Amino acid sequence: MEQVQCQAKAKSQPARRYELDWLRVLAVLLLLYFHTAAIFYSGELGEFYIKNDQLSHAMSCFIVFVHQWHMPLFFLLSGSGTWFALSFRSTLEYVQERFKRLFIPFLFGTLILVPPQVYYRLRSNPNYHDSYLQFYPQFFNGIRPQGNFEWSHLWFVIYLFVFSLIALPLFLHFKGAGAHLLSKLSVIIEKPGAILLLALPLAAIETALRPRWPGFQNLYDDWANFCLYLLYFIYGYFLSSDARFGQAIDRHKSIALVLACTCMLVLFGLWQTDSLPERGYSLEYILYQLLRGVDSWFWIVALVGLGRRYLNFNSKLLQYAIAAQYPFYLLHQTVLVAIGFYVVRWNAGVMEKFWVISTTSLIVTIALYELFIRRNNLARFVFGLKPISSQQELAQPLPASRD
Repeated sequence: MEQVQCQAKAKSQPARRYELDWLRVLAVLLLLYFHTAAIFYSGELGEFYIKNDQLSHAMSCFIVFVHQWHMPLFFLLSGSGTWFALSFRSTLEYVQERFKRLFIPFLFGTLILVPPQVYYRLRSNPNYHDSYLQFYPQFFNGIRPQGNFEWSHLWFVIYLFVFSLIALPLFLHFKGAGAHLLSKLSVIIEKPGAILLLALPLAAIETALRPRWPGFQNLYDDWANFCLYLLYFIYGYFLSSDARFGQAIDRHKSIALVLACTCMLVLFGLWQTDSLPERGYSLEYILYQLLRGVDSWFWIVALVGLGRRYLNFNSKLLQYAIAAQYPFYLLHQTVLVAIGFYVVRWNAGVMEKFWVISTTSLIVTIALYELFIRRNNLARFVFGLKPISSQQELAQPLPASRD
């Protein structure tokens, strides 16, 4: 009987969107190289937990390029996954699943995975000599930047948890009485160029809020990021809710890529010539943020369009990566900081250190997942994974794409 019920539930789920899976997996993998490059970067995006004495211009270019679209893509894909999740879950089931998958790993990660990163940041100061056990109580002494407490890369998890709850009434409205509004929007999106105009609300957020809130992800005083990523999250829901959104992206992916590259060249020109306007509500800075806002959306349209064109296929590698990606995300930065702390002290060049840190971190993170998480139900619980009842379940296909 249980098998029949599971089969019936599987039949009610929408078809899996493999390109969305691939984009999410590749984005998570890219994050490891992004954070490795941050060790060799210094600029307006802030400093990483550890820093190499010799910085790299090439790494800085890589950082500012990826930063333009990477987190927006994460939130867009999460919003798209939310549509899939709500298509076969009740409201209560969805909220319970969000709590288990997001809040519990966030709580666990903040208490266990984040403190080592802060410890290694303090250890980078030659005058700090406390052991880790001596340091751990200090982790709760004040909130960064005044104190040590923070949630590091887990800011994405808590933001996504909050977005999932506050956007839920809107999504339920679109599924019910407001379905006609979503249909009307889909009709508009079919018109030439309309999908590109979705950049304007994003640019408006950047121009109105970024001068006041540059981007410290503390949730309670980060209104530029909060509003921007919430809108990307909602856009992602739209993307999966109606085929016409995807079709519009397919038709505009080439022009979006041209526009994205053009805007990026202008931004690089400003960065390379030290022509960035001072942060504030000046015309120059507002225009700069306007350019950043539209450029990010153009990259998203181009990347999703390319993904739909070239990544809509399944494979054993993808099936493995789908299950591993979330624990990988939670673990990777702690592993990377620990390894990087020692490697930056080597007498070696930037590229040698970059590849040693990134490659070793990749291997160690996957090994931790394989040895301690994949087959252990308690570990799976705190890392946001469903329990397994048999080894065979490790190889079973996953249901429809979702965050």
